[in-house]
Amino acid sequence: MRPPHALSVADLDLGSPDGPVLSLRPAPGGPPPGPGDLYALVRLRGRPAATVLGHVPDGADPADTLAALARTRLEEARREHPEPRLVPPRASVVVATRERADQLARALDSLLDQDHPDYEIVVVDNAPATRATEELVRGAYGDRVRYVREDTPGLAVAHNTGLAHTRADVVAFTDDDVVADPHWLTALTAPFAADPRLGCVTGLILPARLRTPAQILLESHGGFAKGFAPRLYDPVRPPADEPLFPFTAGSFGSGANMAFRTRALEAAGGFDPATGTGTTARGGDDLYAFVAVLSAGFRLRYTADALVWHHHRESWQDVRNQAFGYGAGLTAYLTATLVRRPALLPALLARLPRGLAHARNMTASRHAEGGGVPGEHGTHTHPWPRSLSRLERRGMLYGPLGYAKARLRMRGSR
Repeated sequence: MRPPHALSVADLDLGSPDGPVLSLRPAPGGPPPGPGDLYALVRLRGRPAATVLGHVPDGADPADTLAALARTRLEEARREHPEPRLVPPRASVVVATRERADQLARALDSLLDQDHPDYEIVVVDNAPATRATEELVRGAYGDRVRYVREDTPGLAVAHNTGLAHTRADVVAFTDDDVVADPHWLTALTAPFAADPRLGCVTGLILPARLRTPAQILLESHGGFAKGFAPRLYDPVRPPADEPLFPFTAGSFGSGANMAFRTRALEAAGGFDPATGTGTTARGGDDLYAFVAVLSAGFRLRYTADALVWHHHRESWQDVRNQAFGYGAGLTAYLTATLVRRPALLPALLARLPRGLAHARNMTASRHAEGGGVPGEHGTHTHPWPRSLSRLERRGMLYGPLGYAKARLRMRGSR
């Protein structure tokens, strides 16, 4: 199979579905859009609306070419979702990091450029081996960013530490390898002002780079994106298209782009410290939190208006590690949920037969059709290697053991 070639990533803003091009610029830090294959985010007056993939011939205007593709896409699936303009609540942004000062600086620069009227930034330095992160935050950002050190390794532990240091009604979490859109925090937190039962909001994650076959493969199969249609998950009205709800946490969003009502996350017990990157569980910290908040009776909303650009890992080994980690995180979070909330076991067992049939159908479709084109998630033209599926299954078998090891280590450390 011929490996996919690199694509340029661009950001196109239209005045309306049929309106003029307001701007065309590269994704953060990328090269200017030019001839060749382009993957573009399409905005409508700044609001993320779709993604397109196209080829710009030599001598053609990239803006005209992409705008034509964008108008066709928007016309095919034009939906208006009018929302009242709300004053977003005060927010804290928590960024957990470990020994990635260069990436962290890029993320912090974007977080300090938000249009949110009232927020703070807290960096949690997780099990640092050097003082590079502390020197960056204290030296380059001064009193604009708060520095907190957490010596116990693990992403969930770091997030709980950030939660304990929050001073706001809403706490948002993102990673050190993203660039946040200037409207990200406002869009992520404003829904809390309209819905007192809302416990969590997640947002759109798009690739900042598509330079390597590994990056393209990951994004072809959906990456971290959950589409452009808004979605509300309510435990009182389970969605008919998700038989395992609320245990289908991977549908809700990802940890690089999520916010919680502070009291809702505290009521749910916070993150399970035996989950997440940096522990033997390998992942699942965000998935656990989503289910915990829903199980506590709160709603969860997904909105594409809240956008971050994510720098996907570049090598095949990174993708292999991610495949194993996703599988491990999935079963680790389910194990954590049942260990900490055993009353949910009957509900999970009741949903399991339909849920497994649904999962088998999705897996069969993925292998039969291949993988999706960036910008057309689910169309499946880049085959997903069966070796990665095997790694995911191995990770799923390992997940409960990894979680048990992490719990024992935490008990030992205490």
